[in-house]
Amino acid sequence: MKSIAAPERMFSGKYLRSLIIPLLFEQILTITIGMADTIMVAAVGEASVSGISLVDSISNLFIQLFSAFATGGAVVASQYLGRKDKISASKSAKQLVYITILFSGVISAVCLIGNRHLLRLVFGSIEADVMTAAENYFIFIVLSYPFLALCNSCNALCRSMGRSRITMTVSLIMNIINIGGNAVLIYSVGLGTAGAGIASLASRIAGAVIMLTVVCNRKLDIHIERLFHFEWNWAMIRKILRIGLPSGVENSTFHIGKILVQSLVSTFGTPSIAANAVINNICSFANIPGSVVGMASITVIGQCCGARKLDQARWYARFLMILTYVLMAMTCLAFYITTPFLSSLYNLSDEAMGLAVKCTHMLLIQTAIFWPLSFTLPNYLRAAGDARYTMTVAMLSMWICRVALSYFFAHLGLGLYGTSWAMVIDWYARIIFFSYRWLKGGWKTKSVI
Repeated sequence: MKSIAAPERMFSGKYLRSLIIPLLFEQILTITIGMADTIMVAAVGEASVSGISLVDSISNLFIQLFSAFATGGAVVASQYLGRKDKISASKSAKQLVYITILFSGVISAVCLIGNRHLLRLVFGSIEADVMTAAENYFIFIVLSYPFLALCNSCNALCRSMGRSRITMTVSLIMNIINIGGNAVLIYSVGLGTAGAGIASLASRIAGAVIMLTVVCNRKLDIHIERLFHFEWNWAMIRKILRIGLPSGVENSTFHIGKILVQSLVSTFGTPSIAANAVINNICSFANIPGSVVGMASITVIGQCCGARKLDQARWYARFLMILTYVLMAMTCLAFYITTPFLSSLYNLSDEAMGLAVKCTHMLLIQTAIFWPLSFTLPNYLRAAGDARYTMTVAMLSMWICRVALSYFFAHLGLGLYGTSWAMVIDWYARIIFFSYRWLKGGWKTKSVI
């Protein structure tokens, strides 16, 4: 492919740095909220760590659904900006907010009504102290869903404009509220997991209020006018759902599979549940560079495709993938070295500690090599409008590889180490199909707007 001369590129190096660097810090702060809950509640005991881990596995399902709608809105808005159509981009933003509020409100109401029954349905018979901790935490997390969903959608719109510094600042504010609330409610008041849930709820309310205020600013390229003047635009909603629904199905299927695996892990005993919580937290941090570049690519690749500058989309895709590998090599190495120390912060038993270190080390090696092509690359396809393909591949790979192999390896007695390897094999399968689709150019025929 003929290289693109620097003056012809749509985005300067300064623009990319201003997009990616604040987004990097934002994701660190976002993950820190969940990690802070787990670490700070560890003082209460291993059962509390396990209870939060179980709730998070359910919450992540709904969070990914909310993120799917945000992704759909971000792709549509980015492609309109690529065509210099700011009016349509702003109209899509308003519809995204309406969809987000409606959908997250319904999910929150259903979970509030079925709180205890939902936990028992998913995880069945677990130790009584773990279930109590989970129930106390879950009710407040459920109340926070609409605020978190609204904050995510507004964040996605800001990123579509390249204004990730705003979202980083709000994430910092949310972390301060969450950690400060944890310190008071867990340590001083003694509310345990309920205190962690209340602090998370407060931080998410603050984030939603601030971000909604930001996107109503008419000085921004994408903004919401007359939010309370209800306007339901089916044509615009269909454009958002064309990306959001396949992404939502993909994400929900992916996390339903993860919940099934988590349910399987819960049968291995409390040490495995607690170790799995530590593994998820550490690996989430190691994955941050790939997640950040994946989110940035929605803006970059989306605007390139909206302007129908497909050669530039390919150039930026290659550049961003190289950047991902460099950054993830550094983070995985750092976390590999510090895994024993980080695991010790969770007040684990010797058995849980050994499991956490062994599985985390294996996953970090695999992450550095295979994670970017498995999870960053499909965001390129979504940004181009090729969301149905990513949905199909992700669903099949999840059920055939991760879920089925997890139960097979458990049957062989491999326990938590076996479920970790099943996850890695899922990555291998995804890479084959996503790489083939991108290289063959099937995404070029897709159209969102």
